[in-house]
Amino acid sequence: MQSQNRMFDDFVKMMNGAAGTFAGMTREAEGAFRDRVRDWIGGLDMVSRDEFEAVKAIAVAAREEAQALRARIEALEAANAPAARRSRGAPGGGAARTAGDGGAGS
Repeated sequence: MQSQNRMFDDFVKMMNGAAGTFAGMTREAEGAFRDRVRDWIGGLDMVSRDEFEAVKAIAVAAREEAQALRARIEALEAANAPAARRSRGAPGGGAARTAGDGGAGS
């Protein structure tokens, strides 16, 4: 009986040692894998989240400015449209005189 217990104890110690060795190998492999992935991702041309958010804010501001300018152009064109209609219908067959040309005809 005593010899079987001793053999069983030795077997349990060996298995515990093997489990510890496998756990250590697993941690080491996991760390190496993480390092490889980090190196691979670092080699890609990727931006950080902060840089992405900064460029996104710039794009939003540019889009808002473009919309404001578009609205301004549309308002100017709408204000200019009645003047363009009047100049086409002006007597004399030519363009209507404006204050900017000093009243001189061509």
